[in-house]
Amino acid sequence: MNQQLLPFVEVSPSASPNACVIWLHGLGDSGHGFAPIVPELKLPASMAVKFIFPHAPERPITINNGMRMRAWYDIKSLDFKSRADLGGVQESSAQVEQLINTQIESGIPANRIVLAGFSQGGVIALHLAPRFGQKLAGVLALSTYMCEPDLLAKDAIDINRDTPIMMAHGEEDEVVPVFMGNAAYNALKENNFNATWQTYTMQHNVCMQELTDIGLWLKKVLD
Repeated sequence: MNQQLLPFVEVSPSASPNACVIWLHGLGDSGHGFAPIVPELKLPASMAVKFIFPHAPERPITINNGMRMRAWYDIKSLDFKSRADLGGVQESSAQVEQLINTQIESGIPANRIVLAGFSQGGVIALHLAPRFGQKLAGVLALSTYMCEPDLLAKDAIDINRDTPIMMAHGEEDEVVPVFMGNAAYNALKENNFNATWQTYTMQHNVCMQELTDIGLWLKKVLD
């Protein structure tokens, strides 16, 4: 595995940060894609939250005729059961874990770190968090699904079972159908994780009401 730290876009608060949100983008995007949403979350300056938006490595994507693009893993098929390449998910999860650990080493404890992800990024968040060895502040999984949910019961450890997991999905999503997100939510609940589920009248994107709700949720988990 490449031990080099993932490059990222950082949005820092005016004060010294005491909390961090690591936000993973979707297929073909980059860390720049979600960075502009930070002001829309309307977090008070007193919270001093740093946002990190890492760039996924570039790799060939099978369903896109082998075209190279930023991706957390290859997509070999659109079939629900085999959409996410487990090896790639594990590799990217290890790289994101390394990024989390650098934040811990910088002085922000794990319980002040939120792991967030949209689409492919959410797959990484939902794979890593149940297997991560330190207590996180929360997990945000947007318009996403779970890689091999049948592995969760065997692989999950207890430390983040009561960590808040906010799952949100578009009811009109044609890229990741809403049933895939709901299946991930059900897998988490069946394994006693503290997940919530909500949908919005949107496609494979984010909307203003969702960003408002995310901001309120972040205030709660990082209070």
